[in-house]
Amino acid sequence: MSNHPRFRMGRPVITPAAQAVLERAGISPTVLLGRHLRGDWGELGIADIASNELALLIHRRLLSSYVIPGGGRVWIITEADRSVTTILLPEDY
Repeated sequence: MSNHPRFRMGRPVITPAAQAVLERAGISPTVLLGRHLRGDWGELGIADIASNELALLIHRRLLSSYVIPGGGRVWIITEADRSVTTILLPEDY
C-alpha cells in the first residue's frame, strides 16, 4: 500500500461523539484519515472494499470503518464530489 493519498479528502469534519471516542481511546483522527486516504479501508467486507475501489474510479462516496480498542467503531466517509470527509460514529449517520 502506498504512502500517498489516492484521492482528495476536501474539508475534514469530525462529529463531537467521534471526537470523544477517539480521545478516550488515545487515537489521533489524523492517523485514521491517513489510512483512509491511502485506501486502507479498515474492517470492511470484500464487497465493501470492492465498492470503494470502484468508487475511486467513478467518483462515488468512499467509506472506511475502523474498530476502536475497548469497543466501538468509527466510520470515515468522503463524499462523491470529494468536498468533505467526515469522521463519525455509525449511530451519527
